[in-house]
Amino acid sequence: MPIRRNNESDRARQVLAQEAARIIVDHGIRDYRVAKQKAAERLGVGTRGFLPGNAEVESAVAEYLQLFGGESHSDLLRLMRTAALSAMELLAEFSPRLVGPVLAGTADENSAVNLHLFTDSPEMVAMEIGDMGIAFRPYERRLKSRRGQVEMYPGFEFSHRNETIQATVFPVDGIRQAPISPIDGKPMRRVDSGGVQALLRHI
Repeated sequence: MPIRRNNESDRARQVLAQEAARIIVDHGIRDYRVAKQKAAERLGVGTRGFLPGNAEVESAVAEYLQLFGGESHSDLLRLMRTAALSAMELLAEFSPRLVGPVLAGTADENSAVNLHLFTDSPEMVAMEIGDMGIAFRPYERRLKSRRGQVEMYPGFEFSHRNETIQATVFPVDGIRQAPISPIDGKPMRRVDSGGVQALLRHI
């Protein structure tokens, strides 16, 4: 009996993850918690004990895009990664790294290209972007460090090659330890421009 109950629980989590993935892709909802709650409401199930983890939802998003995105999703990823590489070249002095959905392959048309930059003077990034004649919007991002502390990091959002670029700025020594991913609780995966070039060769 316990095995059957576990199987039913696993199946319920899987169905919820798939519905949450559909909501994320179709409605552009970026908050996994909100997507999971909406999925539970739509399927008429309680959220107690059945909600899938963020990693399960991200995996379901990747599967959904693979199934229903097809060639158009591959084209979108190619465009976004090309824009990322170009932006990284513009900001090369700040040792840029690509992170997030564009790196993971789970990006859709509502996603931004997320970069991490490294300098002890965020103002230098603003000056660099401004000197290129690019309009930008400053923002702050809350990220969890390895020690479990939530810290605020400055960032700059701008448009490049028809894509929204969000460049979050870390101190120079922040390149050694990535912040914790809200998806799986592990250090965020980061790649440099060489890594993005390799991704482009394999799309």
